[in-house]
Amino acid sequence: MVQVEDLTKLYGEFTAVSELTFSLQPGEVLGLVGPNGAGKTTTLRCLAGIIPPTRGTVQVGGHDVVRNAIAAKKQLAFFTDEPRLFDYLTVWQHLNFIARIYQVTDYERIGRELLTELEIADKRDALPGELSRGMKQKLAIACGLLHSPRVIYFDEPLTGLDPLGIRRMKDSILKRARDGAAIIISSHLLHLVEEICSRILILKNGRKIADGTLDEITRKFSEQPGDASLEEIFFRATSETGAGASPPPSPH
Repeated sequence: MVQVEDLTKLYGEFTAVSELTFSLQPGEVLGLVGPNGAGKTTTLRCLAGIIPPTRGTVQVGGHDVVRNAIAAKKQLAFFTDEPRLFDYLTVWQHLNFIARIYQVTDYERIGRELLTELEIADKRDALPGELSRGMKQKLAIACGLLHSPRVIYFDEPLTGLDPLGIRRMKDSILKRARDGAAIIISSHLLHLVEEICSRILILKNGRKIADGTLDEITRKFSEQPGDASLEEIFFRATSETGAGASPPPSPH
């Protein structure tokens, strides 16, 4: 569903992402993790066709995101941590606008179902200025899911959500994976990644240092079989000394 080959992104002489290769199949949920500045958001922006790679290729559903951008982008949705909405369109008018762009013929039924699922059906006629931070995030997600994307990228998807909203979002992500969507989640919330991701991709300084299931990565970076949580693995994998390094001491 998603095929990335030797993805490299340069900003002048600075290498944000270097020779990144991986693939993502339908139904997989990939956790993209790494320290600040590791290249996670740059990677997602290249995968979504927002910025072009300096070298390498990205294909979504068999379509190159640079050479065949429209066909590729019809199949994907990208959710950033900061929802961008139109100040003078209501919740329902947002859905109507997106439906016209993506030519979603049955948008009224789908839109009602999404607003109910995301628990903002009672805000149908509200403007963004009347919505809380979490509700704006839910509206942005409803807009992105309206055309039933087969590939979904989340960059910090739980920002601004309350505990119930977090649980609903987890359920929504897993439901779409079960329905065959290929999903990438970039988050510093490692417990979220550990709970819902079937694979983990760890970046450091723009380079891939681990890619596999949680069990596979645990075996690679654990001092003893089964002795590490994803948080401990993350510290070991991204430390200066690499595997075998200990996580920083607890403040408690």
